[in-house]
Amino acid sequence: MPRLQLLRFDHAPAVLDFERENRAYFAASVPDRGDDYFARFDERHHALMAEQAAGLCRFHVLVDGSGAVVGRVNLVDLAEGSAELGYRIAENAAGRGVATAAVREACDLAAAQYGLSTLRAVTTLDNPGSRAVLARTGFVPTGEIRLDGRPGLRFLRDLRTSA
Repeated sequence: MPRLQLLRFDHAPAVLDFERENRAYFAASVPDRGDDYFARFDERHHALMAEQAAGLCRFHVLVDGSGAVVGRVNLVDLAEGSAELGYRIAENAAGRGVATAAVREACDLAAAQYGLSTLRAVTTLDNPGSRAVLARTGFVPTGEIRLDGRPGLRFLRDLRTSA
């Protein structure tokens, strides 16, 4: 099973490959990152590393046995014991429990290593896979939201309780 690693500078080429290979797949369920993301990837990667060094975020890559990135799981806007969870899993790893295992691992890290007590997440209603992952990992719906014009849900997970 792939394992989470805290994002490092040397992950950049593998992350870029992951994002390029899965761009169309991701765009079917989440807003596309746009051409500028890919054109300025190195600059963006350095900015993410600076945010992480400042303690504002914890970015993770999900790496398989061959060293390929098969997912990303990020904790952003860390403040007052809380953060927002975001994740994306490669098309070739989808449907095999990889996302659920990665989100569980991120929740464990959030509580044990980062000192967080709650996580927030959002997803669109037309993304049943993401809603299922959140439900299986202890997130509960807390309200409706619109994401890029699409109906969605907000979720919350209390890390002080087991999922």
